[in-house]
Amino acid sequence: MKTYVIGLDYGSDSVRAVLIDTQNGAELASEVFWYPKWKEQKYCNAGINQFRQHPLDHIEGLEHTIKSVLSQSHVLPESVVSICIDTTGSSPLPVTKEGTPLALVDSFQENPNALMILWKDHTAVKEANEINELSRSWGGEDYTKYEGGIYSSEWFWAKILHVTREDKAVKEAAYTWMEHCDYMTYMLVDNQDLASFKRSRCAAGHKAMWHESWGGLPDKAFLSQLDPYLADLRDNLYDETYTSDEVAGNLNQKWADKLGLTTNTVIAVGTFDAHSGAVGAKVNRHALVRVMGTSTCDIMVADQEVIGSNCVKGICGQVDGSVIPGMIGLEAGQSAFGDVLAWFKNVLDWPIDNLVMKSSILSEEQKEKLKEEIEANFIRTLAEQAEQIPLEEAVPIALDWVNGRRTPDANQELKAAFTGISLGTKAPHIFKALVNAICFGSKMIVDRFESEGVKIDTVIGIGGVARKSPFIMQTLANVLNMPIKVAESDQAPALGAAIYAAVAAGIYDNVVEASKVMGSDFEAEYFPQANYVKTYANFMKDYKKLGEFVEESIKSKEYEHQI
Repeated sequence: MKTYVIGLDYGSDSVRAVLIDTQNGAELASEVFWYPKWKEQKYCNAGINQFRQHPLDHIEGLEHTIKSVLSQSHVLPESVVSICIDTTGSSPLPVTKEGTPLALVDSFQENPNALMILWKDHTAVKEANEINELSRSWGGEDYTKYEGGIYSSEWFWAKILHVTREDKAVKEAAYTWMEHCDYMTYMLVDNQDLASFKRSRCAAGHKAMWHESWGGLPDKAFLSQLDPYLADLRDNLYDETYTSDEVAGNLNQKWADKLGLTTNTVIAVGTFDAHSGAVGAKVNRHALVRVMGTSTCDIMVADQEVIGSNCVKGICGQVDGSVIPGMIGLEAGQSAFGDVLAWFKNVLDWPIDNLVMKSSILSEEQKEKLKEEIEANFIRTLAEQAEQIPLEEAVPIALDWVNGRRTPDANQELKAAFTGISLGTKAPHIFKALVNAICFGSKMIVDRFESEGVKIDTVIGIGGVARKSPFIMQTLANVLNMPIKVAESDQAPALGAAIYAAVAAGIYDNVVEASKVMGSDFEAEYFPQANYVKTYANFMKDYKKLGEFVEESIKSKEYEHQI
């Protein structure tokens, strides 16, 4: 009997499932589910960087997508040997002692603090700063040293500390907290004991300051100085963590019945989307895999003897086995990539939404057709006109920090800025400036890895931006002065999750072997254009100067505020 695996990939806006043939990595079926509650943005407030998601979106999405790929493919239920789930992160949610998300308890269903705190939620900046200050001053272990030396407001402990300080009811009702990838895996498995459930090494190591050298999570003595609640919470969390080639359990009867599968289906330990995406793109030594979507995650792997006890400064962690078991996984990234361009589009959409679409001259049918036409052509037309702007024509310099800076050196209080705007500056000029900015931000990450002794020979792009925007990819190749390959798969993170699933099911002995057979091929390669490289290097100097000015200005304002 042929065997198949399912990779389930939870992104910021949707979840997608792929059904993969374990013999060759062929995709038999795929399905996408867009989160209905998230689309309404009812639990979000962009003005204070609050972004929350309801777990019902994720639960409904899991059922819909898996049923769909099974229906499309007509494979036998018993031939689906394993499922692995990857998600965004750090995206923790509170759960009860029975393992139920607090958001599914009647009195908490509409409480944003009881929902999943999405990775891009930056409401915990103050708490992250407290963690960083205490880590350097308390006299014990610096628990941030394997997390790049700076703890971020995007991560586990800061978010929990913020929410529980803000909402006493949530604090008292939450027995424990789980990363999104852990909860979705837990929901499916037959082992419903929270104490022995296998938590993700990837999530714990990169976002929760877990490390083997200090016995797991930070010590209670450290956590209690932040808040006694965190020290108590530690008792209801975990000590051990597991890589995603391991079995978390078998599919439980409830979900086997719902999905039309059998309880023989193995559920692999959960992981994060960028890390599984790197596996789907056949990551190996000296390759930087850029998962390019609303934000970016930049993933590398290195041999333990190369990294040793060295701490790579300013990144999002170095974790043994977070990508490929037996190797150190290194993570960096930008808090906004596609979101930078989406922000600009939203600005330009204002007169369309508020004037054109409310016009009494046009019929409702005309408005709908016009809106569809604009949506289909908006970014493409901007990109085409931006690409035609000659190198010698003045283009503003922009910063890409519309959602703060993830790496190098996390600082979510930073803001974006422009310089060099004149009366001759038009929308395509600003668009080009923003494309340059996200590429300059990428260059800062590459430079940091290399300055810390992590060699990069190859850059691989995956995700929607990589596949759909030749203009951005060519600009990136020119800025990095490196060739960039683009993975063929539309669903590299889901494919990577499927690869983990195949190893957990025993189809392959290890992740490297499985990814060679099942991983994505490459559909395009962009090479640096010599006549552009020098010009972009000069623009990069201006980007750095603007960044230094903005960062120093914000620091000065913070100092004045403290006085």
